Amino acid sequence: MTSKYLFTLVLYLGIGSCFAQKSKKTKSIRTEISQINLGYRSVKILKMNGLEFKDLNKNGKLDNYEDWRLPTEKRIQDLIAQMTIEEKVGFMLISTSRLAGDFSFQQNAPKAEISSGFNEEDLVQDMNMFSKKPLPYPMLSAAGTTKGITKNHLRHFILRANTSAKILAEWSNNLQALCENSRLGIPAIIASNPRNHITVDASIGLSVGTTVFSKWPGELGLAAMRDLKLTREFAEIASKEWTAVGLRKGYQYMADLATEPRWQRIEGTFGENADLVADITREIVLGFQGKKLDGHSVALTTKHFPGGGPQVEGQDPHFDWGKDQHYPGNMFDYHLKPFQAAIDAGTSSIMPYYAKPIGTKYEELAFAYNKAIIKDLLRGKMGFKGIINSDTGPIEMMPWGVENLTILERYQKAIDCGVDIFSGSADPTLLLETVKKGMVSETRINESVRRLLKEKFELKLFENPYVDVTAAEKIVGNADFQKRGDLAMRKSIVLLRNELKTLPISSKTESRPTKIYFESYYDNGRTKMPFTVIKPTDNKWNYEFVSTKEEADVVILWLTPNGGSLFNATGGPIDLRLSKNKIDVARVNEITSRKPTILIINYTSPWVIDEIDNTNTKTVLATFGTTTDAILDVVSGAFNPTGKMPITTPISSKAVLENQSDVPGYMKPKGYALFKYGDGIGYEK
Repeated sequence: MTSKYLFTLVLYLGIGSCFAQKSKKTKSIRTEISQINLGYRSVKILKMNGLEFKDLNKNGKLDNYEDWRLPTEKRIQDLIAQMTIEEKVGFMLISTSRLAGDFSFQQNAPKAEISSGFNEEDLVQDMNMFSKKPLPYPMLSAAGTTKGITKNHLRHFILRANTSAKILAEWSNNLQALCENSRLGIPAIIASNPRNHITVDASIGLSVGTTVFSKWPGELGLAAMRDLKLTREFAEIASKEWTAVGLRKGYQYMADLATEPRWQRIEGTFGENADLVADITREIVLGFQGKKLDGHSVALTTKHFPGGGPQVEGQDPHFDWGKDQHYPGNMFDYHLKPFQAAIDAGTSSIMPYYAKPIGTKYEELAFAYNKAIIKDLLRGKMGFKGIINSDTGPIEMMPWGVENLTILERYQKAIDCGVDIFSGSADPTLLLETVKKGMVSETRINESVRRLLKEKFELKLFENPYVDVTAAEKIVGNADFQKRGDLAMRKSIVLLRNELKTLPISSKTESRPTKIYFESYYDNGRTKMPFTVIKPTDNKWNYEFVSTKEEADVVILWLTPNGGSLFNATGGPIDLRLSKNKIDVARVNEITSRKPTILIINYTSPWVIDEIDNTNTKTVLATFGTTTDAILDVVSGAFNPTGKMPITTPISSKAVLENQSDVPGYMKPKGYALFKYGDGIGYEK
């Protein structure tokens, strides 16, 4: 023990002794440092003064970065000094990694057994992973895991595989063991897109879809609940599930506002109202991360700064035809509110979008290349000090506004603007060349590496990156967690019309069970029959569920319009009418004209429903990703609906075409709305 430590100890004991004499109630002051839990596979353990430390760099002595007693900044400083420039550059890439048998990138691929082993082959991809359009040059989009770690020095990975908790946990442990065996033993961080929501568009990069994790309503559904306490609980539960399998970073959530009804990413937002979205974003960040990052946190990447909602004609900047973002209502600042809430709550990372602003005071460059947006606004005015994580592929695939620059010049410009880590590439060659040519200084590289290391140290990954596989299987998707998700799904359902007091539906009609025909209509483009007749096996509602609408007293018709995946977009006009989104309107009108009908519409976009005969749609509900049981609990009266609309739905296609993309629906002119933001009624008691 050094003389400095001895002096501190003596001083501390002396003060404690004096204080104890003044108050018999005062407990003895603890002077010993408690051993923290270490997880390791191959490295040796160093023992000093009764404490244990991991010899991550295998040099037989305790380095500062290995000493968990020291301040984080001191540990970072020591580790950066030991890293080569190649290791630092590899650290600034985050790549998709794949499990053996994982066909998540291939459309209509055969189902395969996914294992926790690594996919050792590098996948050289010459197609845009989102739009399926050819790239001008091959891009290494998914690294063979072993090569990525040992040769390319990658330590950040995105896992998109949808498999069991056991396989996810085993794969995570295998990955960390491989990292531990490397020169400096720097652990990996594994990121994922959302895994806990019922969603329609589960495309790569948006959502993983239905998984073994607890199931909750879609993001719009969380907003429809208007229950911030339950929203925080959702985030805390999801965080426990994620950490159990080794997922410690979330590429989530979208703080974008749903102000342009045609934008095809509205399903992943929390709606159109900046204040509500800010409140929800705050609860989500605090729920996943805690008040500060620690060994139980999932670090979040809030996206897509400065708000991806106001796209010209709703087109998305994943594509050349959607690269422009505008603010005809002069509401740029309105879209910043949720991001400020995320920053104030401590979000670990922020992701700028691909789009470039037009008609503003800002330069018409994609946000990742826009110094005024990143440095002056996000860092300067809004005070963000965390990681700036590019969206996937702005260097190679979506370099809007800098198409004339070389790859090296794009790296140079993005780093100069403030980007710390680049998503979408696993090959550090060109970024390394940018540095070696002096286009970016090593000092600037160190700045980004410092931020990235800080996140890892605060998550305690250097101490224990491993998970308990058996515990993961018990934690993920357990019954207690799902019970809370079930409540959320019921609270997310919105009753919009009940003009004839049809709801709640009595269990008996004329001294016999009420006959219900329940049809779910969803055309995914692959099945011959788009509708499914629902007849629950556990009939706790005491209805008689019949096979045809002719037999029914009441019809429940649940429509899920399908605009197609975002990444199947063609650039043509986006039409929100039901008939243009795989709904057989003639069938709907035929059913509603013959039988009392409960019309339920699942909103992933603000659909225009004016093709449905209004005279026969007196009872209407909105869902945002839920279950049939939740719907039946609401229509039966077992649960009194409390949900409120998180978005405004336009009254007509004409209203859509005339709308201002940056203005939320509740602020749009009179005559715009069919169902307004905040609409929602309950049953009279």
